[in-house]
Amino acid sequence: MSDCVFCNIVNKVLASNILLETEDLIVINDILPKAPVHMLIIPKKHILSINHLEPEDAELGGKLLEAAKEMAKRQGISESGYRLVFNVGKDGGQVIPHLHLHLLGGKKFTD
Repeated sequence: MSDCVFCNIVNKVLASNILLETEDLIVINDILPKAPVHMLIIPKKHILSINHLEPEDAELGGKLLEAAKEMAKRQGISESGYRLVFNVGKDGGQVIPHLHLHLLGGKKFTD
């Protein structure tokens, strides 16, 4: 999708500091971080949201979680703890209509 920000990052149309790239996904820092560590794990396949996952995407979901685990380890927050968030739809706080997983950490969350 040519108007999708994340697709343009995945396709290297828009520059971004890619922290991890695999065949299926990329990881970038969030440009408006809500925590000292705030990364986005983005599938290369354009999927609008969790609501648009198909049964054949089940393996991709697991790969997003594995990437989050790896990045938490690399950031030194795997032992202290971190938060994983999928925002779904406008009322759920989803700003970009492309599935992505937020990895937040580096501070204690109280709510």
